[in-house]
Amino acid sequence: MSTSDPAKLITKADKLTKLSLTRWSADWRTATQLYEQAAIGFRVAKDYEKAKSAFEKASQGQEMLSSPWDAAKHMESAAALAKELSNWTEVADFYRKASELYIVCSRPQPASDALAKAARALEDAVPDEAIQLYTEACSILEEDEKEHMAFDLYRAATCVYIKLEKYTDAATFLLRWGLAADKCKATNSQCKAYLSAIIVYLYARDFKQAEKCYNDCAQIDVFLGNDHGRCASKLLSAYSEGNIEEIKRVAQSSTISNLDHVIIRLARKLPTGEVSAQKTDAAEEEEEPLDEDDLT
Repeated sequence: MSTSDPAKLITKADKLTKLSLTRWSADWRTATQLYEQAAIGFRVAKDYEKAKSAFEKASQGQEMLSSPWDAAKHMESAAALAKELSNWTEVADFYRKASELYIVCSRPQPASDALAKAARALEDAVPDEAIQLYTEACSILEEDEKEHMAFDLYRAATCVYIKLEKYTDAATFLLRWGLAADKCKATNSQCKAYLSAIIVYLYARDFKQAEKCYNDCAQIDVFLGNDHGRCASKLLSAYSEGNIEEIKRVAQSSTISNLDHVIIRLARKLPTGEVSAQKTDAAEEEEEPLDEDDLT
């Protein structure tokens, strides 16, 4: 059967799934086997469009046979072929369907992995959709309390946000990573994420948000007493003082050199804004307003 024309296998399988006067019930078991053989045959022949369609049908067959795991595997195969055809909508749809099927099997890890595969495939062509997929993949692991398995996903999503110059979103995702790291007691990753978020805000010329972020993170003892917390404090102090040389010196520190490459690149470009303005703003906030009634 495996040497048969895959097109003929599809035709035969289709007939087995359709009811007629002589067939009162569909033979999904036999049909699914034929769809699977046809899919492999088309893929070997590099007829990816037909192979993709055959894997879709094989996935449907496995669902009809109450085998969501095998259905998910076939849907992933269809998604991989959609990627070869640069059909990005189907890549996202098929991997999402595979993820849903894995959830039916109570398998959150492969469900998250399927979404991550889709996200990686879409990063260049449809980056906004890739971010959404990474976010969904993270959520699955967070809900299963397996945040430690999502670190690469947080990193990947942050990189895409930075490529899109969506710096506030990138910083927000880094803080989400920090919270996840806190839940699984990954102190080093937690502190790295917080320092990285502050650097992103500074790169985006949002000193006030960077300062607010630091103040919030400083409420956490492990950050405040950590090299990353001290580095963030030095960086913000240099900004407040308008000390460009100190900013550059801190940005070259070993603490920052051990962050992710995309964050290091941003740090090495600091300062990006008018630093003297930060010095002026800080000084103005420290001054007490004059009481006009006391003027003589």
